[in-house]
Amino acid sequence: MKQWYEALFENYGKNYDKESFTSGTLGECDFIENEIGFNKSIKILDVGCGTGRHSIELTKRGYNVTGVDLSEAQICCAKEKAKADNLNVKFLVQDARALPFKNKFDVAIMLCEGSFPLMETDEMNFQILLSVTQALKVDGKIIFTTLNGLFPLFHSVKDFLAGTIEEGNATYKDNRFDLMTFRDYNITTFKDDEGNTKELYCNERYYVPSEITWLLKSLNYKTIDIFGAKLGAFSRNDKLTTEDYEMLVVAKK
Repeated sequence: MKQWYEALFENYGKNYDKESFTSGTLGECDFIENEIGFNKSIKILDVGCGTGRHSIELTKRGYNVTGVDLSEAQICCAKEKAKADNLNVKFLVQDARALPFKNKFDVAIMLCEGSFPLMETDEMNFQILLSVTQALKVDGKIIFTTLNGLFPLFHSVKDFLAGTIEEGNATYKDNRFDLMTFRDYNITTFKDDEGNTKELYCNERYYVPSEITWLLKSLNYKTIDIFGAKLGAFSRNDKLTTEDYEMLVVAKK
């Protein structure tokens, strides 16, 4: 039986790109460029790249990017978009828990919950971090966003998601946040690229900053910085608070 994140992306590329949370690509790539010092010689791995929006934008700016995703349909969509822009981007169907790369990339990005933290167990989420870390060079850097576990302690996830919905976007109902596991369970309703309405029972893991720090320290990252993740406006000046739905993590080996 397919997991919800596999079923979701079977035929959901074009409509995915219309979701409100995909609108921050340019600003997010600005942040990435700044973090890598505008060094065009480095190799970037985009994990859970989806339809390739960050990979394609960074390639347009002159960077060498490889995008990987579990969804064959999403990778096909990414390839079509790159071809339409006359760009040569390497897109591969890969499971982030078992990447075939070792010491190959200078930077890895996982944005908008690309792979992490969608897995059904904490062990699988950790396997993603381990696999990505192994793909990085000795002094490599990882930049990723994940759900902020401080948010649901002070706010209703259900109310927040309801307030972000725009016409045509996916909707969420029957949210239940489990304090013992820090997982939010919900029913997600969306329309696939052929206009069919589908419902999926989903769950995602929220992490508190100390968990992320411990996980990355266990993988021998030397510096770990965590910030608030504002859509399309990532900044080291944004201290993480209970108002941030996502956190931005930047760690260096």
